[in-house]
Amino acid sequence: MDKCVHCGFCLPACPTYMLWREEMDSPRGRIYLMRMAAEGNIAALDEKAVAHFDRCLGCMSCMTACPSGVEYDKLIEAARAQVERLYRRPLWDRLHRELIFQLFPHPKRLELLCVPLRLYQKLGLQSLVEKSGMLKLLPSRLAAMHSLLPEFGPKAGGLSGHLAPNVTPRKRVGLLLGCVQRVFFPQVNAATVRVLTAAGCEVFIPESQGCCGALATHVGREEDSLDAARKLIGTFDDLNLDYIVTNAAGCGSNLKAYGHLLRDDPVYRDRARIFASKCRDVSEVLAELAPLHFRQPLKLRAAYQDSCHLLHAQGIRTQPRSLLKSIPGLELVDLPESNACCGSAGVFNLLQPETAQTLGARKASLVMNASVEALISGNPGCLLQISKELRRSGKRIRTYHYVEVLDAAMGAKKNSLPG
Repeated sequence: MDKCVHCGFCLPACPTYMLWREEMDSPRGRIYLMRMAAEGNIAALDEKAVAHFDRCLGCMSCMTACPSGVEYDKLIEAARAQVERLYRRPLWDRLHRELIFQLFPHPKRLELLCVPLRLYQKLGLQSLVEKSGMLKLLPSRLAAMHSLLPEFGPKAGGLSGHLAPNVTPRKRVGLLLGCVQRVFFPQVNAATVRVLTAAGCEVFIPESQGCCGALATHVGREEDSLDAARKLIGTFDDLNLDYIVTNAAGCGSNLKAYGHLLRDDPVYRDRARIFASKCRDVSEVLAELAPLHFRQPLKLRAAYQDSCHLLHAQGIRTQPRSLLKSIPGLELVDLPESNACCGSAGVFNLLQPETAQTLGARKASLVMNASVEALISGNPGCLLQISKELRRSGKRIRTYHYVEVLDAAMGAKKNSLPG
C-alpha cells in the first residue's frame, strides 16, 4: 500500500471508475479503504465498503498504468480474503456463490450438467426461452448464467497421458487442462496439444489434475485456493518438466503467483516458487521455439482482444499477435480499447451481471464496428462473455482461441476453422 502515491494514473484505466466516476470504485480509492481497515479506522467491514471491493473486476489494468509499481493484484486478493473472513454476506449471496464454487471448479460435475444442457440446446429450447422473454422473470444472476452457455459442439474425448512429437523432443511440457476450458472448450485443449507437439514439445497431461484455484483466489476463498495449489503442485512435481503450459489466461496468472500464495507454507513455499517459475502461457512457449510451419493460408479478417489476465497480469502482448501475424492470408486488426476488460473477469459476470453486461456490450460494439469476420482471444471467459453479447446484438461473428487459429493454419487437423 505504501507504494501508492495516489497520483491518479489508474483512474482512466479502471473500468468501474470510468463507468461511475466514484473515487472508492477506483484502485486508489480501494487502497484507501484497505489502509483505513489496516490502521484500525474501520472497526468492521460494512456492506458499503464490501460493495466497493466486490465491484472491482480484478482486471489489473491499473497495474499497467501505475508508474509506482503498486502490486494491486496482491492487494485486492488479500482484501477479498479479509472480506470473506470478517463479513457475513446475505443468505442469497452466500447461496449463489456456493452454487458457483460447487460447480465450476469441478470438471466432472460440469460434464454431468452438460448432458441435459446439450439436449436443451439440441431441441431448440434455449432459443425458445430466450425469445419468449422468460429470462426476465429470473433473478439477474441466474439469467446471466443462462446467457453464458456456450454453443456445445460434439462431445470431445478426454486428454491424458504422454504425447510425443514426430521429431526429437525439444521441451518437456505439462499441460493444464483447466476446468471450464476442458468442458466448454475441449477443442482448444486438443489444438494446444497438436500445436505443441508440432513445435517439438513432448506433452504430459496428468489425468489426476484438478482445479488450479484461480476462481477461488480472485474472490477471496483463500483456503480453497491454497488447497487447489498444493494439490496441483503435487500432480506435476515428479514429471521433470521444462514448462507447465496454460491456455487460459486466468489460470496462467494464478499459477505464476503460486510462490506468493504459498509464501507462508513451510512445506510448499519452495516447491511453489519452483513450480511458478516453470509456468508459461502457450504463446510464450511457441514464440520461444522455432517458427511454426503453416501448410495453408487462412483468408480471414479478425480482431484480437487482449485478455486482462494475459496482458495486465502476465505482461503478454506481443507473442500471440506475432504468431497470428505470421499466418499467410490472416489480416489481424487491433481492436480499439483492446486492453479494456470485457466484463468476464473470472466469475465477475456471474456476481455483478449488470456491470458485466455494460462492459461486454461496449466490447461487442467495438468488434462489430471493426468489420471483422472473427474475434480472437486467449481466455475462455472472454470468449464466453463476448460471444454472449454478440449473440444478443444479433451479429454472427465467430470467436476463437488463438491456438485454434494456429492449429488450423498448420493443417494439423483436416478442415479449417469451425463455424
